[in-house]
Amino acid sequence: MEIFREFTFEAAHRLPQVPSGHKCARLHGHSYRLEVHVQGEVNPTPGWVMDFADIKAAVKPVIDQLDHYYLNEVPGLENPTSENLARWTWNELTKADKPLPLSAIVVRETCTSGCVYRGES
Repeated sequence: MEIFREFTFEAAHRLPQVPSGHKCARLHGHSYRLEVHVQGEVNPTPGWVMDFADIKAAVKPVIDQLDHYYLNEVPGLENPTSENLARWTWNELTKADKPLPLSAIVVRETCTSGCVYRGES
């Protein structure tokens, strides 16, 4: 079974590796949407994979590092593409004392653009 919890945060960034003149090389911001997917067996007693509140608690320190920050200044996000942000989030969540059983991280920069990361294969 797979469940997910969605989070939002506001942040600014620029993409320093894009070609000269690309609009994303300029400083700009997004209202990001982040989905954290976890998987596991349904525990028959509570009837769930895990409590959504536990996902929220695990993700809060990550969101606190991103919300209303300039992403290029966050260690590990010097080139904060959606792809790098998804990988960075996965790595941050797996470093926790009690890591989540992640199955996917979804980052949406806009209503129509985003990235799905499922870990290294």
